[in-house]
Amino acid sequence: MNLELSEEQRMIRDTVREFAQAEVAPRARDVDETGRFPRENFERMAELGLMGLPIPEKYGGAGADTVSYALAVEEISAACGSTGLTYAAHVSLVCSPLYYFGTEAQKQKYLIPLAQGEQFGAFGLTEPQSGSDAAGLRTTALRDGGEWVINGQKMWITSGAIAGTLIIAAVTDPERGAHGVSNLIVEKGTPGFTAGKNEPKMGLKGSITSQLFFENCRVPAENVLGDPTEGFVQFMKTLDGGRISIGAMALGLGRAALEAAIAYAKERRAFGQAIANFQAIQWMIADSSTELEAARLLLYQAAALKDAGKRFTKEAAMAKLFASEAAERACFRAIQIHGGYGYSREYPVERYYRDNRLTEIGEGTSEIQRLVIARQVLKG
Repeated sequence: MNLELSEEQRMIRDTVREFAQAEVAPRARDVDETGRFPRENFERMAELGLMGLPIPEKYGGAGADTVSYALAVEEISAACGSTGLTYAAHVSLVCSPLYYFGTEAQKQKYLIPLAQGEQFGAFGLTEPQSGSDAAGLRTTALRDGGEWVINGQKMWITSGAIAGTLIIAAVTDPERGAHGVSNLIVEKGTPGFTAGKNEPKMGLKGSITSQLFFENCRVPAENVLGDPTEGFVQFMKTLDGGRISIGAMALGLGRAALEAAIAYAKERRAFGQAIANFQAIQWMIADSSTELEAARLLLYQAAALKDAGKRFTKEAAMAKLFASEAAERACFRAIQIHGGYGYSREYPVERYYRDNRLTEIGEGTSEIQRLVIARQVLKG
C-alpha cells in the first residue's frame, strides 16, 4: 500500500498552502470578529482553479482527484474555517451531485459556471423538523404541466442567501417513500423563492448560513436533477462525499490548533524553562499529533476508495467521525496549553475550537456517523 502523495498531489497541497497562509489566514480574525463574508478569498480561489478542483476540465474544473481536493480543504480550513466550510459545501454538495447525477444539459448550464467560480452553489436538505432524519422532509414539489411547484422551508443552508444555483430536496410523490423524493435545481431570483435571515452562530461567522422559503416556486420540469425517483439515493451519496470534505476541514482546524500550541509551548517560559519541556505539555502534544495523523490516514483511505470507484460509505463516516473528534480534542488541548491566553480572543486557538465544533454536527452528527458505521459493519 502506497501512502505517499503523488507529485501532483504535493504540488496542489503546497500551492494551496502558500495561497491560504499568505492571503486567507491574515483575514481570518477580521472575518470572525465582523462576520464579514470573505468574497475576495473565493475570487482568488477561482483564479487558481480551486472552485471546481475535482470536477473534470470539460465541465470547468481542474480534473484533480479526491485526495487532492481533501488536501485543499485541509489547507484552506487551517487558514480560515469559514472559508473552508463555504468551499467544501460548494464543491461537495453542489458541484459534485451535478456532475455525478445531472444531465448533460444541466452540467452545461449550471456546473460549468459553478466549477469556474462564477457563482456559489447551495444544497437545501435540512429543514426545521428534519435534520438527522433526512427522510422526514416536508418540503414538497408537485408537477403542474411543464413545471414543478415547490412549497416548504429549509434552514442551516450554507451559502443559501448568496448562491446563484441551489439544489433543493423535496417530496414529489409521498406514496413512494424514498423513491418519492427528488432534487430540483432552483436559480437565484426565481419567483416564490426567498432567503430568510442568516443565522448568528457560535463559530464560522464568515460563512453564510441561511433559511430558505419556497411559496409556489415554479421551476421547469427539466430542473429535476437526473432521475426524479432517485433523489434520496442522490443526497445520501452526496453526503458520503461531503463527509470526506468535512473531515478534511476538521483536520485543518485541528492541525492549526496543534501548530499554534507547539509554537506557544516553545516560547512560553515557566519555572525557569520553556513549558514544552514539561511532560504534561509533551503528552498533550503527542496525543494530538497521533490522533490527527490517524485521522489523515482515514481520510486518504476514504478519498482513495472514492477515486477508485469503490464503496466508501463506511470509510467516509469513519474518517469524518474520527477527524472531527480528534480535532475537537486537539483544539481543547491547544487552549489548555495556552492557559489564560487560550481563552483570549487575542490568540487564534479559541476560534479554531469554535469553528471546529460544527464538524461534529454538519454532514451528519457524530451519533449519525456511528449509526452509519455500525450498520455497514453489522451487515458484513
